Amino acid sequence: MRSALCALGAAAALVLLPAGHARAEGQDPDRDFTIQDARIKESSGLAASRAHPGIYWTHNDQDAPLIYGIDSRTGETVATLTMKGVGTPRDMEAIAVGPDGDLYVGDIGDNLDGSWDHVWIYRFPEPKTLKDQTVEARQYVVKYADGPRNAEALMVHPRTGRVYIASKNEDGGGLYAGPERLSSSGTNVFRRVDEVPWVTDGAFSPDGGRLVLRGYFSAREYTWKDGRLGDDGTSVGAPFQGQAESVTYTPDGSAFMFGSEGRNSRVVRVDRPEADRPSGTPTKAPGGSPQSPSAPAAQGEGGNATLGFLVLAGATVLVVGAKRLLRKG
Repeated sequence: MRSALCALGAAAALVLLPAGHARAEGQDPDRDFTIQDARIKESSGLAASRAHPGIYWTHNDQDAPLIYGIDSRTGETVATLTMKGVGTPRDMEAIAVGPDGDLYVGDIGDNLDGSWDHVWIYRFPEPKTLKDQTVEARQYVVKYADGPRNAEALMVHPRTGRVYIASKNEDGGGLYAGPERLSSSGTNVFRRVDEVPWVTDGAFSPDGGRLVLRGYFSAREYTWKDGRLGDDGTSVGAPFQGQAESVTYTPDGSAFMFGSEGRNSRVVRVDRPEADRPSGTPTKAPGGSPQSPSAPAAQGEGGNATLGFLVLAGATVLVVGAKRLLRKG
């Protein structure tokens, strides 16, 4: 079903993207880029490096403990990290960088919505040098206070270091807060602190004052207040992508970077509407509607946007319907 969604979504993306929509690649960091590594077929998470300007960490939706460092200037892989000291991953879905400079990887996917009574988080220091290497990682057992569930979004607050997970459900999910500090010797119970729409990824702004959550069709940015969402959010005009799986902020917080699954998948920069930009800097077309991340974004030419949305919506209906049939089987 994932391949069907990717194919239909890719067709919609071709319809939706007008000429000149994307920035030129390979010139400056933190701009649009295409992932060149043939090994990366299902990029499911995205995090901007703190130690290496212009580098973005990603991983496949897979059972191999591999993390890839991609240079946004070229789209080429400059480091492949093999995690050691963890079990075999089941469904890695998200990655984030904490205030301690550690990388946090969320092995939190559960496509059967509750088939596993626990999931895992892996953590290791971001390497000081960019090269292929093995890294020693810690593994944390995670359970939800209200029972197992599927999730694809893991966020680490850049000030407090607290880890949050947003569950994924077509009828709406929950935002879960972990303990103040993760423990590698026991179970880490995550408790529901807020409600969220259908979420495939999320990220905190570098200053910790905002949280962006994306779905298949659009994304919203929320203020962050007292450990939960501080408002109803603002649409940020996410691009239409074949399998909209990831989002992160640029290191300076001035823009979002949106990623998707698929071979040679494209990462697209969208400037924050309120961000200060130098005169003459090109911007993305303003898109998005004042709805949840699972609602369609009104972006692109009118007729093309409608057609693209119908294609993507049809694909999603097929996927959701198939999942429900499988649960009944």
